[in-house]
Amino acid sequence: MDAAHGDPRPATRPGDACRTRVVLDIVGDKWSLLVVRNLRNGPRRFTELKRAIDGISQRMLTVTLRSLERDGILTRTVHSVMPPRVSYELTEMGITLREATAPLLDWSVAHLARIDDARAAYDARTDTPVAP
Repeated sequence: MDAAHGDPRPATRPGDACRTRVVLDIVGDKWSLLVVRNLRNGPRRFTELKRAIDGISQRMLTVTLRSLERDGILTRTVHSVMPPRVSYELTEMGITLREATAPLLDWSVAHLARIDDARAAYDARTDTPVAP
């Protein structure tokens, strides 16, 4: 059923399946999901996000925020105060992305120690093939 018949999903077009790579680029990006996760409790300022996301550079945070804003995942609000203040907040679509990816982020936290152990065991093997 399509939108004309009460289905809220838009009709798919040829090539839509291939275009899902655009969405997978967001989900697969190293920093995007961490930004989305850190906006789960409401608006945050740039410096708050920078402090909360270990290892992200100022430049990469800027690039990531602009990309997420462009994709409609978050909004950037400039507050008219002195000095000017900017905050970032998830859009409705961003909230649904956070809800969809929260289990993946939770899984990664829960299994991080096991992944580290598996990597150490793999790296310690003498029969590990050398990458070309």
